[in-house]
Amino acid sequence: MNRFPVSSRNRWWSCSLVAGLLAGWLSLVSVVAQTAQSGELRVEVVTGTPAKPTPVRVRLTQLGRVVRQLPPEAIGVMYGLWDHADGFAFQPDSSFYVNGRFRLKLPAGTYQLTLSKGPEFLDQYHQVVVTAGKTQQKTFRLTRWIDMAARGWYSTDGHIHIRRSPRENPLLMSWLQAEDVRVGVLLRMGDFWETYYPQYAFGEPGVYQQNNYLLVSGQEDPRTPELGHALGYGASDKVRFSKEYYYYDTVFDRLHQLGGLTGYAHHAETFHGYRGLTLDGLRGKVDVLEILQYCVDANPLRTAHYYHLLDLGFPVTATAGSDFPWCGQDHDHGSPEHSARIGNARFYVFTEQPLTSQSWKEGLKAGHTVVTSGPMLDFRINNARPGDRLNVKKGEKLTISVQAFGHQKQVPLERIELVGHGKVLASATNNQPGQSASRLSLQLEVDTLTRGIWLAARCFAGPQQAAHTTPIYVTVEGGGFHNPETADRYLKLSESYLREIEQELEKERDQPEFQLWHYKKGLKTRIAETREVIGELKKRFRQER
Repeated sequence: MNRFPVSSRNRWWSCSLVAGLLAGWLSLVSVVAQTAQSGELRVEVVTGTPAKPTPVRVRLTQLGRVVRQLPPEAIGVMYGLWDHADGFAFQPDSSFYVNGRFRLKLPAGTYQLTLSKGPEFLDQYHQVVVTAGKTQQKTFRLTRWIDMAARGWYSTDGHIHIRRSPRENPLLMSWLQAEDVRVGVLLRMGDFWETYYPQYAFGEPGVYQQNNYLLVSGQEDPRTPELGHALGYGASDKVRFSKEYYYYDTVFDRLHQLGGLTGYAHHAETFHGYRGLTLDGLRGKVDVLEILQYCVDANPLRTAHYYHLLDLGFPVTATAGSDFPWCGQDHDHGSPEHSARIGNARFYVFTEQPLTSQSWKEGLKAGHTVVTSGPMLDFRINNARPGDRLNVKKGEKLTISVQAFGHQKQVPLERIELVGHGKVLASATNNQPGQSASRLSLQLEVDTLTRGIWLAARCFAGPQQAAHTTPIYVTVEGGGFHNPETADRYLKLSESYLREIEQELEKERDQPEFQLWHYKKGLKTRIAETREVIGELKKRFRQER
């Protein structure tokens, strides 16, 4: 039965139609009025000689507030925490990427425009005025203050989480180019139950290249709260053993068989990564350690666990990564203006060959890396570069050169240091004669070595800006490079980490994310193997005293 009589229904439909037409007309009037009060901003961003449009990061604000309006040219790719669709064309800080050009219709007024393209280019800040009924055309030229690729060093973000199919490749490539990241490593992430951020292929089938820019696949898996987060780079396939999840070494061994490199993320600090690093690192299964990242706190460079392994005589390559979209300089994931950003922590890989996935991986395997959040470093001993082994005779002369490059406004250098066995052996600051905020250098000659040492360079610049090289491993007449002064302390510390694992094995937890105790038998075997290594190191170090 109808709720209204026919005549009433007709009157109701007539009134609704009139109301709808009136609302539409008022809306159209509003749009016309707003358009009359608006103008158009057209922007082109170029670089190079001859000048060409270049991918760039753009942020538009007015009176300190972000303009929540995207141009049609904004490049969108789905991203988010836990592989959720938290973002698309806007970046977490409300910037957006374009391939050099964009246009926006905006209400008349004064706006602030920020343009950036990674740390090798100078950021630009402009004030633009939009006039009602007019088009404002602007061209801006970005300035590069250093070209590391021309020196054979290729920037890499080794820790990006975005799901990828071939369709996303050109879009993600524009994101990389807008941050001047030459190699972007897209990591499939896992936990005990599931995997996230899938990659359509691994190894060469998963490589996408445009000129001197690469997209490659990798993995952050296994990941546990008791042993830390593991990394896998450059393997021809992904590796996951769900039934042996806490046996990281089984994954590492298989990744090595597939031509990959293995290691630990987040400085080995969060999620008790130092435990896993001890268990696997002392058994020689770790190739890399992420020592620069904004996931722990505002100071991105943290080296405690790195120096631990180096001082015990284990060569480990330094890497870095943004952990996009998880980590930013503000560390507040709940903030609407969270500053997660691709390339905010990066490492450079040296290769004398043209950049390919193979030459990049060979450079990484050789340890030719420098991590940075701003400053650039050049470190050499005789003809050796970071990652090299340099064997010398007693009393043989070493010529050591350390140079840091920065920019007095954007990357103002403060201090450069030569580090050996964790100690500062020489340093220079920007207020010393011959030094400056744009360039610092150390030149030394050493001919007193009687035993081996690892030597590295590090640099500190403006707020949250630091850099560190992988060491050059100097040995004397075929000996080792470990540190006899700290060996006992680090071996005791290693033993304490093993005891932490044993204590965890005795806790039968109800929380589903803690599964370590289910793997008691296998982990006890691995702990025993690690203790054997510690015992052998103690014996060898005593004999060498």
